[in-house]
Amino acid sequence: MKGYLANGLFSIGDRYVNEQLAKAIREAVPEIDLYVPQENAAINDKTAYANSEIIAEADLSKLEESDFLIAVLDGVEVDSGVAAEIGAFSMLKRPIVGVFTDTRQQGRDNQKKIDALIEDGLENQFVYRNLFLVGLIKRNGEITSSLEEAVEAVLEIKNKRI
Repeated sequence: MKGYLANGLFSIGDRYVNEQLAKAIREAVPEIDLYVPQENAAINDKTAYANSEIIAEADLSKLEESDFLIAVLDGVEVDSGVAAEIGAFSMLKRPIVGVFTDTRQQGRDNQKKIDALIEDGLENQFVYRNLFLVGLIKRNGEITSSLEEAVEAVLEIKNKRI
């Protein structure tokens, strides 16, 4: 089984999340061939050179080979590269697992938060993600709220293939 892990890769936080998520998936599914773009030094060694077409071709070829995409949706906005990877991969109609760990998901049933939002839209205690992007993920997959849930979703994909 082949997978592709999409997330930003330029900050220490993103790289750490990628390392931890990749490690957890590889431990849960030892036979997996998991592509993590930050591990591809040919295009992501920033002391070297790779132009936009080389980067696009490298990542698109790995997306096309993959049985599933796991995409981290955290941050102020979804990373633009991740959004592009989700869009491209969704056309293959293969499973996508979104990973969205933002703590503002908690308390969605808190009536005070709902009332505050209704009274003043700027008192938004919740979080927004682009609905087109969310829809692309939900068409063939799911959005999880932790790294552990994401690994479980990958295991479910694996078990459906057996």
